[in-house]
Amino acid sequence: MMTTEAIQEETPSDHFSMFSSQSAKIKYSFNKIREVKSYRVGELFSAYRDILWDDGRHKYNVSSFIGEIDEILLGERFSAFDQSTLDNLIGTLRQRGNSNATINRKMAALSKLLRKAHKMGDIHSLPEFRRQKERAGRIRFLEKDEETRLFAAIRSRSEDAYRLSVFLVDTGCRLGEALGLIWNDIQEHRVSFWITKSGSSRTIPMTARVKEVIKLPVTEGRRPKGPFTKLSQAQYRAIWNDAKAEVGLGADEQVVPHILRHTCASRLVQGGIDIRRVQMWLGHQTLSMTMRYAHLATNDLDGCVVVLETPRSEGMGGGTENSAFSSPLTTPTSAGPRQKSEAGTAKATKPAGKSSKAK
Repeated sequence: MMTTEAIQEETPSDHFSMFSSQSAKIKYSFNKIREVKSYRVGELFSAYRDILWDDGRHKYNVSSFIGEIDEILLGERFSAFDQSTLDNLIGTLRQRGNSNATINRKMAALSKLLRKAHKMGDIHSLPEFRRQKERAGRIRFLEKDEETRLFAAIRSRSEDAYRLSVFLVDTGCRLGEALGLIWNDIQEHRVSFWITKSGSSRTIPMTARVKEVIKLPVTEGRRPKGPFTKLSQAQYRAIWNDAKAEVGLGADEQVVPHILRHTCASRLVQGGIDIRRVQMWLGHQTLSMTMRYAHLATNDLDGCVVVLETPRSEGMGGGTENSAFSSPLTTPTSAGPRQKSEAGTAKATKPAGKSSKAK
């Protein structure tokens, strides 16, 4: 007997091989009936993780996300992932203190996995994944004095960690991008990042101090594969946390290695670099990601103060030529048009004078 799941899996044309209105004969074909199986989220991840995600930090994070989701679902097996299951999952994550941004990252991993399983016929129903609204949080970056104190504390613990810190704050690259560099990625005055979160490579020029910190001290033994390959993420984070506590920043949860990327972006914007170039420098996929730093470009708004501080009578009488934002299209460029206008006005008033005399 044909199950409901199997019928849903096939299209009507698979079951009705022929229909004749004259003879009213219907022939059925059941050649493509398949057994409907059920799977755990963890089993699906084991089957498709190497296809969907490249090796690296992101794949490690996804593995952690899927493991937590499987634990919340109590290892339940399913052939269809319904909306109520997804809603309960999101509710549990929120009760555990996950922010909307964190929930979105975990749901993005789950959605990618389920869509692949659905395409391969492992599950026959998908829920609607809706992105949770994320609040624009305050972006923390290091002041110059904070950088000086923190880097000095890092240097006292590890010269390699210090070199890496300077590289991160002046290039704005991610920690994984820096650790993955090899010597061939550094050519003359530029550095290229190939192992990136977005999957797109980028090349940027180096500052003077970046050129200095990528030089390794002369030591005996085999040269490492890249300028920072002696360090692992775990080692660097441990050194960072110790130094952070020493300089009195231990209680600040936002002072993590990624703050160096924020610091670089903030300094570029505050220095007058336009948002599009900052996007290219950081390697953001979309401009909206870079727009988080746009509020720091306060120089573009300085003209507003001029307008507000101008006395109202003076501002109203001056016309558009006195505006801080006057445009070449609206501001007279010579006295010619104004003189012509005044002449026209004089002609217009002359006949009125004659009329008055006639009376």
